[in-house]
Amino acid sequence: MGYKNLEFPIGSRFLVTGGAGFIGSNLCEAILDMGYFVRCLDNFSTGKRENIAPFLENPLFELLEGDIRDLDTCMQACKGIDFITHQASWGSVPRSIEMPLLYEEINIKGTLNMMEAARQNKAKKFVYASSSSVYGDEPNLPKVEDRVGKVLSPYALTKKVGEEYGRLYTQIYGLETVGFRYFNVFGRRQDPHGYYAAVIPKFVKALLNNEISTINGDGGQSRDFTYIENVIEANLKGMLAPKEAAGEVYNIAFGGRVFLVDLYNKLSELLEKDIQPNFGPDRAGDVKHSNADISKAKKLLGYNPDYDFNSGIELAVNWYKFNLR
Repeated sequence: MGYKNLEFPIGSRFLVTGGAGFIGSNLCEAILDMGYFVRCLDNFSTGKRENIAPFLENPLFELLEGDIRDLDTCMQACKGIDFITHQASWGSVPRSIEMPLLYEEINIKGTLNMMEAARQNKAKKFVYASSSSVYGDEPNLPKVEDRVGKVLSPYALTKKVGEEYGRLYTQIYGLETVGFRYFNVFGRRQDPHGYYAAVIPKFVKALLNNEISTINGDGGQSRDFTYIENVIEANLKGMLAPKEAAGEVYNIAFGGRVFLVDLYNKLSELLEKDIQPNFGPDRAGDVKHSNADISKAKKLLGYNPDYDFNSGIELAVNWYKFNLR
């Protein structure tokens, strides 16, 4: 795989914020498997204890329960840390429309707290999660980093502000930041429960339970679905990126395009189900089409994703078959 042979300096210490979440717990696992120390910071507002339960007996793993909205907690989390991957945030476009003040506190203030703590503790690299939602109403495909439109949700705005802080912290303070615009990440440990669950685990859960799914709109929306292993590769390569790559944001995807109705049909085929979905209204704040140009990440980070949609979705479905309750 694209990151198995990567090496960091002996004794390197890592911090994963949101380490009990979907992406964060997979990053914790990958770094531990490489033999390095990992500190996980999470307040369990969306992360799950079962995601990190397998690591608790590992002497290289440390759990710090705390909130990124508290600067003292962030300072404690960054103490003695070399590399930071900042995944802690609240996702979901619809929820951000309902709770804009909370998103401001967590995604903007929390991210700024973490960058400041990283700077004061002299971290070598600060990698952080942004989102393809920052492209907003920019209609052209594929999405290219320097061509964005007007954001369509508070969530997207919080991610755009985080990118600007990342650029400034590199430019003004010399903190080497690397931002990732994730495109619809999916895979093991992604939570299928709740109103705001992501579309793939939500569809899988409904199909396994012989329930009817609702597709927002006509199913003609397209997404660049990105398997979790590609995201792990990007984060690790981002932490090893040359200084010239800092202060920038990068599309992290495979570079494909799948329509929602085709996604539903593929999942139905893999799960051997024949249940017709409902079609509901479009979701407020949603981007209609999403497809990434990943040439910048390939050139500057050496990013070279191994998993296309088909290979990733088969692995994800197999995981859900045995782990979904």
